[in-house]
Amino acid sequence: MLQGIRQIFSLPELRKRIFFTLLMLAVCRVGAYISIPTVNSELVETVFKHLTGGVQNLFQLVDIFSGGAFSRLTIFALGVGPYISASIVMQVLTAVMPSLQREMRENSDVGRKKLAKWTRLLTVVFALVQSIMYARFAFSFNIQYPGIVLDSVASITLFGIPILFYLITVAAMTAGCLLLMWIGEQISEKGIGNGISLIISVGILSSLPSIVGRIIQQLNLDSQESGQLTLISVLMLCVIFVVIITGTILIVQGVRKIPLQYARRIVGRKESQGGSSHIPLKVNYAGVIPVIFAASILVFPATLAQLSKVEWLTRIASYLSPGQWAYTIAYVVLILLFTYVWTATQFQPAQIASDMKKNGAFIPGIKQGKHTQDFLEGTMNRITLIGAVSLAFIAILPTLIAKFLYIDASISQFFGGTSLLILVGVALDTSQQIESHLIMKRYDGFMKKRRI
Repeated sequence: MLQGIRQIFSLPELRKRIFFTLLMLAVCRVGAYISIPTVNSELVETVFKHLTGGVQNLFQLVDIFSGGAFSRLTIFALGVGPYISASIVMQVLTAVMPSLQREMRENSDVGRKKLAKWTRLLTVVFALVQSIMYARFAFSFNIQYPGIVLDSVASITLFGIPILFYLITVAAMTAGCLLLMWIGEQISEKGIGNGISLIISVGILSSLPSIVGRIIQQLNLDSQESGQLTLISVLMLCVIFVVIITGTILIVQGVRKIPLQYARRIVGRKESQGGSSHIPLKVNYAGVIPVIFAASILVFPATLAQLSKVEWLTRIASYLSPGQWAYTIAYVVLILLFTYVWTATQFQPAQIASDMKKNGAFIPGIKQGKHTQDFLEGTMNRITLIGAVSLAFIAILPTLIAKFLYIDASISQFFGGTSLLILVGVALDTSQQIESHLIMKRYDGFMKKRRI
C-alpha cells in the first residue's frame, strides 16, 4: 500500500491533480465558516440546534449536505443542493424528451455543452428561490429569537419589507452556491474524482470529529459511574460499521453480467470470427437518489409543522418523525417506489436492443429486437428489486441501531443512510480514477491483491 502511495505521488500529472483537488476542498471548508454579514452566526447555530432537537426536518437534511454551513447561515449555506436538483431535473427531461435524446446521440459534445448550460441556468433559479425562502424563515425566527438578524440591517425597509436584509442574504447565498458549483466543475476537469460528490463527502466527513467527541462524552471516562455508552457497545458499533461498509460496497459495485456474442462479419477481405462480451446491469442503478427523494418528502410535513404551528400538521409530523413505525414503513415504500421510477426513466432497453442489432450482437438463446428488449427489461426489474430492498435496509439502519443499541440518533446517523452511501460511492469512484491514471503510466495500480 505504501508503495502504491509512492507511485501515486511520483507521477507529476497525478500529483498536480491531487494537490489541486485538496486545495479546492480546503476553500470549500473555509467558506463554510464565513458568515453572511446580515446575521449573528453564533446565535443562529444555537437556535438551529434548539429547533432540530433530535427531530429530523428539511433544514437538518440540507445541513448534512452543506457540511454544517446551513446551521451557521454562512455563504455556503445552500451547499450544492440547487445544482443537484437542477441536474436531476435535466436528466429527467432528457429521458422523457425524444428531441434531447436524439441530440445527445447524434452530437454528444454539443448536447453535453447544451445540457451543462441549462443546468447552470436552472441552478441559478433554484438558488435564488431557496435563498429567498431561507431568508424569509430567518427573518421570521428573528421575531421569536431577537438578535438573529442585525438591527442595523433589519431597520432599512421598503413597503414594510427589510429590503437590505433580503438583498444581501440572497446575493451572498446564491453567489456561494454558484462558487461551489464552479469549484466542483474545476475539480472534475482539473482534479481527481467527481467534484460535486467530493464536496458533499467532505461536508459529511466534517461531522466525524463531533461524533467521536459525543461517543467519548457518553463513555463518561472521567467518572467511575457507567456512561450512556460502554466499551462493549462501542466495539459492537465498530464491528457493525465494518460490516455495513462491506455490504454497501458490494451493493454499489454489484452487477449482473448479461453475456453477448457477435456474429461473424466480413472486415475487408478477411472474415472476423466474432467475439464475446457482456452487458453489466448494475444492482444499484438509481444510486442514492431514491433515498434523497424519500427523505425530502417525509421531512417536509415536520418542517411545515415547525414553521406554521398548525395543530393537524403537528399531529401528522409526530407520526412521521424518525423512530416511529409509520415513518419507517413510509420511508421503505417511498425508496422502493423511487428506485423503480428512476431506473425506468434512465435505463433504456429499447435503445440497447437496437444498438445490439445494428452491431450484430445478440444474447445467447434470445432473439434480437423485441425479445431482447423484453429480456433486458425483465432482468432489470428483478435486479432493481434487490437493489431497492438493499437501499431501504441501509437507509433505515440508523433507526434500527439507535432503537436496539440505545444510541443517540446523532451518532447512529453516521452508520447508515444517505451519508454512508455517498461516502462509499465517492471513495470507490475516486479510487478507480486514481488507479486508471496509474495503469495508463504502466503501473500495476495501488491495490496489489485485488484491483478495483
